[in-house]
Amino acid sequence: MIRHVVFWKLKEENKAENALRIKKDLEALMGRIPGLTCVRVGINHPDASGDNWDVALTCDLDSIEALHTYQVHPLHKEAGKFIGEVRTDRACVDFEVTW
Repeated sequence: MIRHVVFWKLKEENKAENALRIKKDLEALMGRIPGLTCVRVGINHPDASGDNWDVALTCDLDSIEALHTYQVHPLHKEAGKFIGEVRTDRACVDFEVTW
C-alpha cells in the first residue's frame, strides 16, 4: 500500500471557503478512481497555529501503479486545477506502508 500525504498553504483571499471546497472535491474522489482505497482531508483548526499548513490530504492506494493512475486521472486533475489556483505552497511525500 502507498500512502500519499500532501499539505497546502492557501492564499488569504477566501481561505476558509477554498479549504472547504478542496475538502469536498478531494473526498468526492473516493470510489471513483481505481486503486484509491482511502481519502482523508483535514483543515487546520482555527485556533491552531497560523504557521501550520492550511489543508492536509492523506490517501491510501493499492500500489505505486495505482498512485500513478490517480495522479493522471481526469477527476484528480480537475480537483488539482482548482487547488493550483488557490494555493501558495505545497509539500508531498509518498511512502510504502508495510504494517
